[in-house]
Amino acid sequence: MEDNFFERVYCIVRQIPEGKVTSYGAIAKALGTARSARMVGWAMNASHNIEDVPAHRVVNRIGMLSGKHHFGGTNLMQQLLENEGIVVVDNQIVDFEKHFWLPKIIEL
Repeated sequence: MEDNFFERVYCIVRQIPEGKVTSYGAIAKALGTARSARMVGWAMNASHNIEDVPAHRVVNRIGMLSGKHHFGGTNLMQQLLENEGIVVVDNQIVDFEKHFWLPKIIEL
């Protein structure tokens, strides 16, 4: 179940457009498992060796870079977002609503 769930998470994350972000909870809802945001976080933590999963585009529900410590203890997550035109101040995305991407619900 876990590996399959993780792959479903990665399928959604790969669809996040450049310059957009989404949240752990939005991904969970799109998967039909609204209460599994924490498991989405675990999937993201496990994704850092998978090159085609833009993990930097997944933030918490208020736009905080809550996963930044998984980017090698640097400001890499912020730098990647800023390279895509997203302004980050004090680990918070500025104009979060403007940059938020809502994933489509996946029918299983």
